[in-house]
Amino acid sequence: QVQLVESGERSVQTGGSLRLSCAVSGSTYAVRCMGWFRQTPGKERVGVAIIGTDGNTRYANSMKGRISISQDTAKNTVYLQIDNVKPEDTATYSCAASTRSCSWAELMPAEYIYWGQGTQVTVSP
Repeated sequence: QVQLVESGERSVQTGGSLRLSCAVSGSTYAVRCMGWFRQTPGKERVGVAIIGTDGNTRYANSMKGRISISQDTAKNTVYLQIDNVKPEDTATYSCAASTRSCSWAELMPAEYIYWGQGTQVTVSP
């Protein structure tokens, strides 16, 4: 089993930046790809960014240029930074882990079997 716990800013003003952290514990050796996803009420969960054990990353086209995913393997922590945040970035953000490679899992939520509890982020005007 893999446990994921998100933390970070929950409220930020438009134009600012936010950084979320995801602490990974448990059977971390099984994890091959980590991802950040977000969901708003009434909409499906969508992938934002992923990072593999090799450090390769992939981002949602809609957010390229504003987001960055990184990892600190010594701390078993994955980070998501969003710059120039917009009100439409308001969502519940969750980190997730896949036992498949990122080239397989990509940004598809169904390919991730371990999930954090999610953290609500609100962007104010």
